[in-house]
Amino acid sequence: MWQAIAKQISDVTGRPFIISERETVNGGEINDCYMISDGTQRYFVKVNERAELPIFETEVESLTQLDQSDHMFVPSPLHVGTTKEHSFLVLNFLPTKPMDQQTSYELGVSLANHHSWGDQLEYGFDCDNYLGNVLQVNTWHRRWDCFFAEQRIGWQLQLLREKGMDLGDIETLVKNTKRILHNHQPKPALLHGDFWHGNIALSVKGPVSYDPASYWGDPECDLAMAELFGGFQDSFFEGYESVSPILEGFETRQHLYSLYHVLNHCTMFGGEYMFHAQQLIDKLNLNQK
Repeated sequence: MWQAIAKQISDVTGRPFIISERETVNGGEINDCYMISDGTQRYFVKVNERAELPIFETEVESLTQLDQSDHMFVPSPLHVGTTKEHSFLVLNFLPTKPMDQQTSYELGVSLANHHSWGDQLEYGFDCDNYLGNVLQVNTWHRRWDCFFAEQRIGWQLQLLREKGMDLGDIETLVKNTKRILHNHQPKPALLHGDFWHGNIALSVKGPVSYDPASYWGDPECDLAMAELFGGFQDSFFEGYESVSPILEGFETRQHLYSLYHVLNHCTMFGGEYMFHAQQLIDKLNLNQK
């Protein structure tokens, strides 16, 4: 496998690349991740089964779109390819360390400025992509309540039902999601889409965001995700609000947007996340007839 990856890197860069160093890097539960080097140039490589190639292809699309904004720093994709049994994504390698209070504040400022960038009028993305390894549907829609209720909450509930996991009547849950969001029609922002603290770090060029699942949606979706699974330092939210104050009603919408990610974790892992999802559904009265 590694010989094939090195050859493809050589073909893309136009110079010989022979791996002299390879280290396993922590990269989450979906992919195997490595740092490889020929002694001069280093790359970050994600590896998965060959059938998972579309996950890497759509990740490149998200990174490419995010890179068009001057306010969000993301890794640069070099190559997506396959070997006999594997698919892989090669990115530039960025040594990182945890965020501190000051850089968390700067990240908040940058994200708020990023969310105000762009002039898209609809919600969605040019392609479907993946949140983790779960397909994320991004068909364009003019109304936010319909997009989020149908393509986020309804979609995940249907996936769960197909796995034998039921959290209530899907039609009712979708209807009540639309009710909560009915009068909320935010300006579409290009979201990171999986903006939790495990996908953010400090590089020599400042805060870097990786592993996106981008689409054009409500900026508050990224903020809601930032509160999940450990959350960010308070200075991050202070930085964000210094540019873009939080709108009235965010607390309710935050629970709703968090529900999407919890449902996605139910789809991937089941178990304890089903209890968390039910708690959020009850809090939002989504099962109310």
